[in-house]
Amino acid sequence: MNPLLRVVVLATLLLGSGCASLSNAERDRASGIAAQARSQVVDCDKPDRCALDSPLRALGGHAFSESTQAAPRHYATLVDEGEVALVARVNLIRSATRSIDLQTYIFDKDDSARLVLDELLAAARRGVKVRVLIDQLSAISDLQILGALASSHQNFELRVYNPTFGKARLNYADYAGSVLCCFRRFNQRMHNKLLVIDDALGVVGGRNYQDDYYDWDSEYNFRDRDVVVAGPVARGMAANFDAFWHAPRSVPAERLNDVGLILLKQGAPAMPPADYRRPQRVEQVIEEATDAEYVRRTFVDTALPVASVRYVADLPRKHRRERASQPANGQHVTEPQLDALISGAQSEVLLQTPYLVLSKPARKLFEELRKRENPPRIVVSTNSLAATDNPIVYALSYKYKRRNLRELGFNIYEYKPFPLDAPVDYRNLLPAPLGEAPAGDGKRSSLLGGSAAGSNARGGSGKSNRRSDGVAVQPAPTPATAEDESDRVADTARRQPTPGPAARRLNDGSAVERRVLRAETRPSFLGTKAVNKPLPVTRSGARMGLHAKSLVVDRRIGVVGTHNFDPRSENYNTEGAVIIDDPVFAEALAQSILRDIHPKNSWTVAPRTKPPVLSGLNYSVGKASEALPVLDFWPWRYATDYEFQPGPDCPEPLQRQDARFHTCYIAVGDFPEVNVGPKWLLVRMLTAFGAGLVPIL
Repeated sequence: MNPLLRVVVLATLLLGSGCASLSNAERDRASGIAAQARSQVVDCDKPDRCALDSPLRALGGHAFSESTQAAPRHYATLVDEGEVALVARVNLIRSATRSIDLQTYIFDKDDSARLVLDELLAAARRGVKVRVLIDQLSAISDLQILGALASSHQNFELRVYNPTFGKARLNYADYAGSVLCCFRRFNQRMHNKLLVIDDALGVVGGRNYQDDYYDWDSEYNFRDRDVVVAGPVARGMAANFDAFWHAPRSVPAERLNDVGLILLKQGAPAMPPADYRRPQRVEQVIEEATDAEYVRRTFVDTALPVASVRYVADLPRKHRRERASQPANGQHVTEPQLDALISGAQSEVLLQTPYLVLSKPARKLFEELRKRENPPRIVVSTNSLAATDNPIVYALSYKYKRRNLRELGFNIYEYKPFPLDAPVDYRNLLPAPLGEAPAGDGKRSSLLGGSAAGSNARGGSGKSNRRSDGVAVQPAPTPATAEDESDRVADTARRQPTPGPAARRLNDGSAVERRVLRAETRPSFLGTKAVNKPLPVTRSGARMGLHAKSLVVDRRIGVVGTHNFDPRSENYNTEGAVIIDDPVFAEALAQSILRDIHPKNSWTVAPRTKPPVLSGLNYSVGKASEALPVLDFWPWRYATDYEFQPGPDCPEPLQRQDARFHTCYIAVGDFPEVNVGPKWLLVRMLTAFGAGLVPIL
């Protein structure tokens, strides 16, 4: 666009946005109002700031006491179950003695997010320095809350990363203007998720601060993963946080145009009172977070001693203008290191990503692996259309299934929307009237939702046996029939209707209309609501979608982080990951992923049986159609989803390359459990025209 025209359009949109920019003097006045309102009262005069005596926090001290400069010592705990991940965060916040640094992409104001906010404010009041850095696009947009947080306490600081037009809350004109004037900058998001306590412990993974990351949503929840790391690497995490905190794009909340205007007009607002939808559930998390024995059993006893730990994360300079013309300036940090791990694989790569969209460099990387005389086995755990929160991105994965299977040799497993053996307490998915406790006795079940080996295992064995071909095989049920009970409660949970006015009931039995910005969903210039949301499915009840981002190489190196292994993570977002070179940790992480691809939880993607006639012609035409940058309407696809059918001749799951595969598996269609209707046409249209969107998806 002509620069002059761009300025004119931008000015017009800003005038129509209803929030003119504040002058520097007005921002200074707003900052002064916030600073003057901040409480200076500290509730505790003890050296440890009245911190909770936590075995998990003590693990950080143990790691430092056992470390030397030449041989640092670390402990790592995988956290698979959502509500347990919230317990860990509350416990760590309460156990902080000096500092808390929190960095995230999404920060909502629902039950889980409000609980964390209140805990952070309580920590600040007892004397802990708290810094919170949120990305502007998908984080808190409530101006009253932002104004209250900015004015709350001298020990609490809040900054917003890359605020479009200097605002916290965007409207239609802002989104349209961002596309017209500064599309690339608007899409450059801080996708890092990091919690650092006293520079001694760090939490890294895919979870944001929203109910659906902690199994608290009545409609849709994410199957996600964190790793809690105790030891000297936390200092590197804190240093990376500092780089973002002091970056020019990180703006104090009180200096934003709309937040500043609130402060100028009405002074420092009060924090709205907490109004929990399920207060009993909040109380249970707090009770567990303050139960030393529970914390020890869940996070400390399952911690693995690991020596080689690295935290790799992009820096804010990835978003500088020269990044496109000078890619060698060191802006890319995360992606090259992950690529190097994959390229060094000898026998196996286990890759878990919500969005299977490969950039050209990634495709080339896997092509080179495929060319080897003995290429490593590539296993990919990703979402089905029924499970994904982002159907547009899934359409691109669907378009290239043939290439991914045949040319790259991927073994792809698509996560089911109603997995029967997910690491979740299924009773959390049962609806309850407002103000009532979840189904059951209020205690966490000992039979349900156990995480994988080495990952807070409380329910069942949580373990998988592995055959020589790498296929995960579930152990036989114990006499307590825990597996049957888990299946029963999971089936009950998925069949329950979603209650109340929070979601509009659809005729197909599923509810997907809550106005929640989930994961990578974001508004477009066409409006301020989420463009992408889960599609309607054929069954009622709370479903799950994969959001974990993990990698295991040769059962020796394990990676947990925020990188989606997609073009957006490579080119637009800043990302971070923990890389642990330790065979025991890698095996624990592998078992967690293998559990996710078990037939109870995922469908297997495999080539269709060849038609009796014209199979070669169908393949050739389909391949040619796939290669077209625009049109791709060829209806007979190379691959589809399959369901395992156990029986006397099929006692164990098989790889798709096994000669008996089509005997033991039945085709369930390209979009199983999706209430397709006109949605089939939508996916086909996106497949046909979406190739050009790959760089930003």
